[in-house]
Amino acid sequence: MADAVSDILVILLHGVGSNGESLASLGKRLATALPSAFFAAPDGPEPSATGQGRQWFSVVGVTAENRPARIAAARPGFDATVSAIIEENGFVGRLDRVAFVGFSQGTIMSLDAIASGRWPVGAVVGFSGRLSAPEPHAPKGSTPLLLVHGTDDRVISAEETENAAGKLAALGLPVEMRIEPGLGHTISGSGAAYAGEFLAKVFGAVTTA
Repeated sequence: MADAVSDILVILLHGVGSNGESLASLGKRLATALPSAFFAAPDGPEPSATGQGRQWFSVVGVTAENRPARIAAARPGFDATVSAIIEENGFVGRLDRVAFVGFSQGTIMSLDAIASGRWPVGAVVGFSGRLSAPEPHAPKGSTPLLLVHGTDDRVISAEETENAAGKLAALGLPVEMRIEPGLGHTISGSGAAYAGEFLAKVFGAVTTA
């Protein structure tokens, strides 16, 4: 649980077949830039259909056509997970001090949360993801976003981040994008550093680096 000095809540959202613990090292990197933040890294609500780890929605048989419906079906589980963390840590009514930081499927769910208008949080960082939220897109507020992707990602093409950045910017959201040459489907040290700098800027944090 966040302590009395925590004025930022960062929720780390993992990819399919993984778990919250997999993002522990990212949380440690971000904590350097956000010394007053509390970090939560929940497990996805379902066992992974691939037989390992957890998931937000199944990717077995997923296509571009059926993915939006799967995301919509995953919203109750995502919302319940996020709501519980926000309530437990005293950030109800303080969404402007909450950040979502997602990887892969965690990014997909984070961008859906913003595009749908359900979670107008203070900031979103998305690594190696895509925007597949069901339309219509109706974000609330002006949540700043940072999207990071590697050019050598063979799981989700970097073009997906480029497309997402364009669509989200067209919706009036401030979007920064970093495309990292030669990087695969992972989070690099430089990507984590970008994320820390971005979040510190958004939340006006004083870094200890």
